[in-house]
Amino acid sequence: MDFVLPESLSYRIKKKLLGPPLVTERLSEEKLSKKVALGVLAPDMISSTAYGSEEILNQLVPFVGLAAFSLLLPITFTILVVLIFVTLSYREVVMVYTKAGGSYVVSRDNFGPRVAQVAAVALIIDYVLTVAVQVAAGTDVLASAFGSLGQHHLPLIISLVVVLIMTWVNLRGIREAGRIFALPTYLFVSGVGAVVIFGVIRAALGELHAQPAPTSHVLGYSLGHSGSGLLMGASLLIVLRAFANGGSSLTGLEAISNGVANFRSPTGPNARRVLVIMSTILGTLVLGVSVLAHYTHAIPYASGIPTVLSQEIGFVFGHDPVGRVLGYYVEFVTILILWTGGNTSFNGFPNLASFVAEDAYLPNRLTRRGHRLAFSNGIIILAVLSGALLAGTNANVSALVAMYAIGVFVGFTMAGAGMVKHHLTHHEKGWRGKIVINGFAAVLSVLVVGILAVVKFTQGAWLVVAVFPILVVVLIRLHRQYESERGELAENAARACEAPVLRRNVVLIFVERLDLATARAIQVARSFNPTELRAVHFILDTAGVSELKQEWSKLGLARLPLDLIECPDRRLLRAALELVAETASDGETEVSVLLPRRVFEGAWRFVMHDRTSDRIASVISQLPNANATIVPFPLGKRRKVLVPWKTGGARGVDTFLPPRPPKSGPVRGAGGASPETPPNEGGALDALRRAHSDAIPIARLRSRSRARVVGRVRSVRVQPRAGLTVLECTISDGSGQLVLLFQGRRSLPGVEPGTHLLAAGRVGERAGRPAMINPYYEILTPSDLAGSSPRA
Repeated sequence: MDFVLPESLSYRIKKKLLGPPLVTERLSEEKLSKKVALGVLAPDMISSTAYGSEEILNQLVPFVGLAAFSLLLPITFTILVVLIFVTLSYREVVMVYTKAGGSYVVSRDNFGPRVAQVAAVALIIDYVLTVAVQVAAGTDVLASAFGSLGQHHLPLIISLVVVLIMTWVNLRGIREAGRIFALPTYLFVSGVGAVVIFGVIRAALGELHAQPAPTSHVLGYSLGHSGSGLLMGASLLIVLRAFANGGSSLTGLEAISNGVANFRSPTGPNARRVLVIMSTILGTLVLGVSVLAHYTHAIPYASGIPTVLSQEIGFVFGHDPVGRVLGYYVEFVTILILWTGGNTSFNGFPNLASFVAEDAYLPNRLTRRGHRLAFSNGIIILAVLSGALLAGTNANVSALVAMYAIGVFVGFTMAGAGMVKHHLTHHEKGWRGKIVINGFAAVLSVLVVGILAVVKFTQGAWLVVAVFPILVVVLIRLHRQYESERGELAENAARACEAPVLRRNVVLIFVERLDLATARAIQVARSFNPTELRAVHFILDTAGVSELKQEWSKLGLARLPLDLIECPDRRLLRAALELVAETASDGETEVSVLLPRRVFEGAWRFVMHDRTSDRIASVISQLPNANATIVPFPLGKRRKVLVPWKTGGARGVDTFLPPRPPKSGPVRGAGGASPETPPNEGGALDALRRAHSDAIPIARLRSRSRARVVGRVRSVRVQPRAGLTVLECTISDGSGQLVLLFQGRRSLPGVEPGTHLLAAGRVGERAGRPAMINPYYEILTPSDLAGSSPRA
């Protein structure tokens, strides 16, 4: 009978939702082409076309009235100048730093990891706000089109659902996210591009004119007075606020550098081209929308409905049936790109978090790739934070946008300054000119940060200003904790491994009652062959002691006495600590405590059962020459499915023996595949086996015969310096496993877990498994379809 290992329900659900897991070798295939990368990484930046010019007018019109349209183009040109220099700065970043991380990696490499946490916090804040702002803005456009959706808490619910969909799609893998999220970018560019082109043509032909301003009652506010002079009557503060609002158009520009590792090779040049294309599209569309607003006098409404862009669409296309259809198309793609603009963060944040975590400033679990090769933990954390922000502000864009853009311009500043330091250090070709570009970009960015912090302080920017230093301190404190733990664990580790074994080894089994969990712990303890083995029961309640004594006396285990220890104050942890300390007090005794744990299924286990064994283990492990081992015993349906336990047997010994695999072949899992074979691996192995037609499956190997097999290295044994000079590795091909022994070798270049090998030699046996000693071998790749002579 085959030994079947069924999958858990949670894994089956995850596999159904996300698809089959991807093996690590597929990571190179999950890279983005330039077209897909533009679609995936550009929405955050390009979507700001929908509100960039309107945000400038929001600050000007209430104060200077129609004179705002004379100031609109100069302010827009100023913002585009910043865009040009920041783009030129990041062109150098993506060429030098081709790993994801952007301004964080630049700051870390040039200023050190502590200073880099400023960039890390800036980008974290920006990513979270990007998701919240983009999703909430898209929901507002949808609610504007369908008024009934704007009632009660429906906008918040819709926004949270959109975040959940983004999370699900990104958990499926970046390539699938690319296919889904790339399309809205191109649809939006085509739609708004058509509005700008036709609008400019009509303006040049004299067909587009300034529209009369609506009344104050319709607008929701009173128009300001028309002024004269250099600033058309607007104070410097008002102009700076308009510039700060318009600066939100540049958010998302750092997405290319933060996600540069997702590009296909050559990474740097591809990222540079996409960056330039993205900035050119943004600059063209923002300038086009501002020019049309200048000509048509499209005024922003207090309610935000209709938007400036919507008014321009109506002015350009008209209100006939064709114009209405075109207008609906642009409105629809605007909703799509605003929603998918948040997806940029789902690409950038996990990559950034993985780099910060690798430097031990964030939890290390953020460095692990998940089911589909994405940084799943980072994706989930971003979804939770952005969802919480949406819920806290009730998905109100006005409350969110006030905190926007500060983080990203801090990142621009750190990237530019870091590149200046890089050029000063390395003096590469043209370094003086690059210093001018990166330095000027850094200066412009830090000026924008100052403007944003001052003019938007009372509108919500105070929260970012207050949280920023707190988060930096938290990351540095977390790093200090990691370093402290790492230093404590690494101290004399090699010498500790070589320390002499103590003279005595005492194993104690803590017994509450005699049941299957206790019996399992006894079986494990008997396999240790200790100097002394005994069971211990602490008397907390005398009612069950006599029954335990009677059951114990019936056991046929001569070498396993039961010690009954009084615990009158019922301080179980203290009693256990005293017993272990007393046993190990001579300094020559190693004490091992086995703690049976009954593992229950279902959520009720947290209410019905305590975690006493965990608390005892944590206390005992603090003593010198003492360790605690928890021996879990699962209960419920899953245990019965995993192992068909027997109910009888001599003295209960057979109760703990799982069925043996058949002697005729290797252990197999469900579906006939080896449980060690990774998903999606069969196709690669089949291709390699077809390329080497004389290779046979491992399951068909016969002892003392010569054979050639193709398999994947599952494990490699590393021998210590004083051990035997033998490299042992195990390969699997889905039908079974084969042990390869290379005598006289401690390592072989390229032979490591995950490598595909062709091995040839005489088949023997080792520990009941087929083995080859000193076989010929050849390192293969899944794309290697031509056989060649194996090498030693």
